Amino acid sequence: MKISRVWEMPNSKTFRIVAFRDLILKHAKKGMTIIDPFANEHSIKDYLSHCKYISNDLDPQYQCDYNMEANDFLKTIGDCSVDMVLYDPPYSPRQVKEVYTELDRTVTMSDTQATYWLNFKYEIARILKPGGICISFGWNSNGIGKNNHMEIVEILLVAHGGSKNDTIATVEMKKHHQEKLDI
Repeated sequence: MKISRVWEMPNSKTFRIVAFRDLILKHAKKGMTIIDPFANEHSIKDYLSHCKYISNDLDPQYQCDYNMEANDFLKTIGDCSVDMVLYDPPYSPRQVKEVYTELDRTVTMSDTQATYWLNFKYEIARILKPGGICISFGWNSNGIGKNNHMEIVEILLVAHGGSKNDTIATVEMKKHHQEKLDI
């Protein structure tokens, strides 16, 4: 496993951080199907013209391919049909609440509990092909997880300095497929 650390200014638009964009491009091979369930402004799209990039964001101001709840979006995708997932969800319950509030949506208890993120992890593991890659972004390196048959191949920590949280990208590869994945 490769572990790297770089310094770069924080940006709420994760894929505008050069180190993360370069990490994605390193793993994005020609012809891959790449799913981005929390695409936001999907600034990475222009760099992935050699791939089939499918974007989703709940906020309709972002002109993505879909504007659905991310988990509902993932459920529309077939088993073992995707080469790569870019998983950049809200990193904390506070961020989930902020996004929902901005969209005049009600935040429920289930939207801010650990199962909120576990459900995404299950769906991501389900849709990835064996050998498929998930690049997860957040304040930890948990990624999709060993219980979902994923193996960490690379970790990139971007330190932002001062009182800003570091952002961590975890690159995982799906080892194999089972009918029922553990969550």
